[in-house]
Amino acid sequence: MIKPEGVVEEESLSLWEAAIKSFMGPVLPFLKDEAVTEILINGPKKIYVEKKGKLQKVDAEFNDEDALQAAIHNIAQSVGRRVSEEKPQLDARLPDGSRIHAVFPPCARNGTTVSIRKFSKTKMDFAEYVKRGALSVEGAQFLDVCMFLGKNIIVSGGTGSGKTTLLGILSGRTPPGHRVIVIEDASELILDYEHTVRFETRMADEQGKGEVSMRDLLKSSLRLRPDHIIVGEVRGVEAIELINAMNTGHRGCLGTIHANSPVDSLVRLETLAMSGETQISETAIRSQIASAVQIVVQISRFPDGSRRVASIAEVRGMNADKTYNVVELFKIHDMKRLPDGKLSGTLCSTGEIPSFMAEIENNRIPFGREKFSGPNKLKIA
Repeated sequence: MIKPEGVVEEESLSLWEAAIKSFMGPVLPFLKDEAVTEILINGPKKIYVEKKGKLQKVDAEFNDEDALQAAIHNIAQSVGRRVSEEKPQLDARLPDGSRIHAVFPPCARNGTTVSIRKFSKTKMDFAEYVKRGALSVEGAQFLDVCMFLGKNIIVSGGTGSGKTTLLGILSGRTPPGHRVIVIEDASELILDYEHTVRFETRMADEQGKGEVSMRDLLKSSLRLRPDHIIVGEVRGVEAIELINAMNTGHRGCLGTIHANSPVDSLVRLETLAMSGETQISETAIRSQIASAVQIVVQISRFPDGSRRVASIAEVRGMNADKTYNVVELFKIHDMKRLPDGKLSGTLCSTGEIPSFMAEIENNRIPFGREKFSGPNKLKIA
């Protein structure tokens, strides 16, 4: 008999909770501590946690390597995964939404190495994001305008910089009455939108069968009448499908990518798009990306542990030398370290007016040209 979805989820959660209580005792306090965002286990005797963007070593430890391996094996089993000599890695979404990744010896030279990135239960919106100092009021207003106008946006940043959080905020600003399809490797986005369809990839089984990739789901999504497609993280050949979607009338598409600057994000997107068996030339791919992506939001994790939007850039096609024409509209200026160790800076317009300014004015959106007049008084503190 097929059980209702809610019953299956509750059973999965109870199995996982039992496994956590029985085998993960040394890190249980940190799993319960809402201030801890990530737990890093470098073998049984070295455990670190992240609080407020800063890593710190804690006194907790496992008895030995066997105890740690047993813990991970039981967690894997509780969520329907298996770790073996042939596949000494675990990558899974836990029932509470957290993400776990583990690597076993001999690949992990320090002993079983684990990362548990905890699921945030706090719903974030632009107001809270601005309050936390991650973005200026005008920067938030401009991104809101971009979402209203259906601009295709890439959120770029390093590991742990807060890309998924910002993606969730942007997703929540989708105009009402649309159909949104979300595709992720592991469901992480906190998205409160009425007409949302969520897809999650599936790994191959022990016989190497049954895999459902990001690219597979992107292809399916195009046949399901999406108004907007959101890709949790672009990191493979699915990049070409996302680019095609952006170029075939699907406005307001969103995705994240690992890169250190707006230009780097486009170059990486290009590299990923060409990593498969595509027969499209480099010039053609570059041209498609330049016309598909309109806005790149660069988010960074700064030395004080804060995560902030460092730049909002517009992609204006190609330069004469076939490079990407990327123009920063907003950028952080005057970063200074305060006496308490925190960084203070100003996110302000650069003086560049977006090429779609007429579109903003024709839609009577109250975000005038004066907003792009150059450095202003808005501070990120």
